[in-house]
Amino acid sequence: MNTKGFIFDLDGVIVDTAKYHYFAWKKLAESIGISFTEEDNEHLKGVSRIKSLEKILEWGNIQLSKEKFQELITAKNEDYLGFVESMKEDEILADVPRVLAYLKSHQQFLALGSASKNARSILKKVALINDFKVIVDGNDVTKAKPNPEVFLKAAEGLQVPPKDCVVFEDSLAGIQAANTAGMISIGIGDATILKEADHVFSDFTEISNEFLYQLISEL
Repeated sequence: MNTKGFIFDLDGVIVDTAKYHYFAWKKLAESIGISFTEEDNEHLKGVSRIKSLEKILEWGNIQLSKEKFQELITAKNEDYLGFVESMKEDEILADVPRVLAYLKSHQQFLALGSASKNARSILKKVALINDFKVIVDGNDVTKAKPNPEVFLKAAEGLQVPPKDCVVFEDSLAGIQAANTAGMISIGIGDATILKEADHVFSDFTEISNEFLYQLISEL
């Protein structure tokens, strides 16, 4: 049996924290007079907190002092963490536990590769922290996706060559990062947005055990 590296993004892949980011960003944007839609939120997926606020300010053609910028970043994170605090295991997305269990039962290495600085606390909340051999999050990297740093660090931690790694991502920036790293990219979500991925599924219920076995065998 081949041992490969399977690297999972967190937000929108394992749990739907994307909705909490949306609520928090919407509140922030509207507090400074900028309208913010779910479509706008799509453009922030996989993007760091600072870059996200820079994008919002650009859309609204607004400039802020460094102090005000930092104040908004802090408030946004506090709002987001307020939502995260109440998370439970039932917020794990459909069939994620089956996929993780199948891969582990076939002696595959699992890693988390997320831009979120709250990844570890979220994994603890939903009782998945022990499923991952390696966790690389926003505290461990300096470059945001589409830079491949987060996935390359995960592969290094797993001691698996990038070419033998598979990445599950819900953002275009994440897919581009996986492709740049030379990994197999699997999009979870809208195929029109994630069209650069090697494979796209709307969610994990569409990913069969046979497909997972194929990934293990053919890499």
